[in-house]
Amino acid sequence: MEEDAPSSIPPEELERLREDLVAALKTVFDPEIPVDIYELGLIYKIDVDDDRNIEIDMTLTAPGCPVAGDMPGWVENAVSSVPGVGQVKVNLTFDPPWDMSRMSDEARLALNMF
Repeated sequence: MEEDAPSSIPPEELERLREDLVAALKTVFDPEIPVDIYELGLIYKIDVDDDRNIEIDMTLTAPGCPVAGDMPGWVENAVSSVPGVGQVKVNLTFDPPWDMSRMSDEARLALNMF
């Protein structure tokens, strides 16, 4: 999350909301890879404004990904299910392009990529 200006949301509540958002993102999987999109490193930014509106910048493993049209909707639905969340906006970007270095250790283990 970006920390440009202080939030009117209390820090403990903001941290809990962030944990809930990450948990929701971990329910979304790239259908071709048995790892969730958060651990794959497809989520570039999670912004929460003072009204609890959420803006997410994400990418895909490849621009020609077969679920390119569906994935942002899956992310929006997952994040919208978090209690207390306002509007959700998902931006798809390919800058910077995703590469395997963005994956978490958990994702690497799951895919035997060590």
